Amino acid sequence: MEDCLFCKIIKKEIESQIVFENESVIAFKDINPQAPVHILIVPKEHFTSFLDVSYADTQLVIDIFQAAKKIAQKEGIAEKGFRFAVNVGDEGGQIIKHLHFHLLGGRQLSGSLG
Repeated sequence: MEDCLFCKIIKKEIESQIVFENESVIAFKDINPQAPVHILIVPKEHFTSFLDVSYADTQLVIDIFQAAKKIAQKEGIAEKGFRFAVNVGDEGGQIIKHLHFHLLGGRQLSGSLG
């Protein structure tokens, strides 16, 4: 998408603090962190939201989860724990309309989901 902020980051048109990248995924530090570690994990292919992912995208989902695991280990949050979340739609808190996952950690996170 032409005006998509994350697509511009993927194309390196906008500078970001990239912490991980492979052929299908890019991950970078959130500019408004909600925890000491707050990384956004973004598929390079544009999906507006989680609802656009289909069974045909199974490998991409695996790539995203593997990236999250590697980043959590690299950032030193894998042992103590972290949150891995996706916001969907306006009421779900999705601000950027490009599928992305939040990896948060580095402190005790409040608002346990169970």
